[in-house]
Amino acid sequence: MSELYSQRMMNAFGEPQLVIERGEGVYVWDENGKRYLDLLAGIAVNALGYAHPAIVRAITEQAGRATHVSNFFATAPQLELAGAIQRMLSDEGYVGASARIFFCNSGAEANEAAIKMARLHKPRGTIIALKGGFHGRTLGALSITHKPAIREPFEPLGGNVIFIDPSVEALDAVFNDDVAAIFVETIQGEAGVVPVPAAFLRRARALCERFNALFVVDEVQTGVGRTGRWFAHSDLVKADVITLAKGLGGGVPIGAVVGIEKAGRLLTPGSHGTTFGGNPLACAAANAVVGEVAGLLDHVRGTGQWLAGELEARGFEVRGAGLLLGVVVKDAPALQAELLGRGFIVNAPNTTTIRLAPPLVITQDELAPFIEEMERHS
Repeated sequence: MSELYSQRMMNAFGEPQLVIERGEGVYVWDENGKRYLDLLAGIAVNALGYAHPAIVRAITEQAGRATHVSNFFATAPQLELAGAIQRMLSDEGYVGASARIFFCNSGAEANEAAIKMARLHKPRGTIIALKGGFHGRTLGALSITHKPAIREPFEPLGGNVIFIDPSVEALDAVFNDDVAAIFVETIQGEAGVVPVPAAFLRRARALCERFNALFVVDEVQTGVGRTGRWFAHSDLVKADVITLAKGLGGGVPIGAVVGIEKAGRLLTPGSHGTTFGGNPLACAAANAVVGEVAGLLDHVRGTGQWLAGELEARGFEVRGAGLLLGVVVKDAPALQAELLGRGFIVNAPNTTTIRLAPPLVITQDELAPFIEEMERHS
C-alpha cells in the first residue's frame, strides 16, 4: 500500500503512518487487522467515533432523497442545522441575539469567508492575528496563520495582516480605528493546545467594541462540544463571527460561519458562494452529530477532567479543556511513534506536546490502557 501511495498520491502529507481499513466506536483497524485506540479522532473531527448508528442512519436516509442540490435552492437539513446552531448560541448565553449562518466545506473555507466579511466591514482595514494561531492552509486562511514554515513559501499573501503575541500589551499597541477584525482561537491547538489568556480575550472584545472591529473566534477545533461546551469562548466573551468545522460533521466535510447581529448581514448575493456548502447530505450528518453531542457535554467535561487528573497524578503537565488536551513530554515525535506501535493514535503538534482529541463518546474504561501506557513514560 505504501508503494502505491507514493506512486499515486502527491507528497503533500509525507508517508502515511498506517493504512486504516475500518473503524468502530473509538477504535480503528489497519490493513493487517491490528487494533488501535484512536485518541486523535481525525484531528478532533470524528466526534462520535466511527460507524456511529446515528450518522450512518442519517447519511443513508438522506442519500435516498438527495445528496446535493445547488444553492439556488434550500433544503430541510440545511435549515434544520442552521436552527440548531442558533439554539447553541442561545444555550451559550447569546440570548436574544440574531444570528445567520453560511455553510461551507472546511475550517479553512470558513475562515476565508470570515476574512471576506472583515473586508466588507472595513474594506481597507487591518486584520490582527495571533502568533501561534492556525486558521488553515488556503491562501486567505494562510495569511492569518502565523507559522512561518508553512506561510512564508507562499508570500506575498493578502495584505493588511499583522501578527501579535497574545498579550494585552501587544494588543493595546496595535489596535486603532483602522482595525477591521481580530481572529483568535481560545485554545491554540496546532501550537500545542495552548489556551489564550482570558484577560487578552476580554480586552480584545472591548477594543472591538470601541473601534468598531469584528471579533472573530475560530472554533474549528474547539467547537461543537470538544471542550464540554458548544463553544469554548462563550463563558469568557461573546463573538461577532464564529467559524466551525471539524466535529460539526462527525467525519463528513462541512464548515460554517456564524454571523451575529450586524455581522450576519455582511454577505449579500454575489459577495460569496460555494458549490457544495450546505449540501443536504453533509447537513443531515451534522444534524445527527449535534443531536448526539447535546447529550454528551457533561460527559466530555467529566471525562476530560478525569483524564487530565490521571495524567497529572503521574507527573505530566496537562493543558486544555474537555477532550482537547496537550500533554507536555520530552520528545513528543518519538513518543508518538512509540505509542502508535503499541496501539494508540496520538499527535505531536510540536516537539514537547502530545495532543489528545479523542471521540467525545470515549469512556474511562477505554482510556485506562492509555493511562497505564503513559505511566511507563512518566
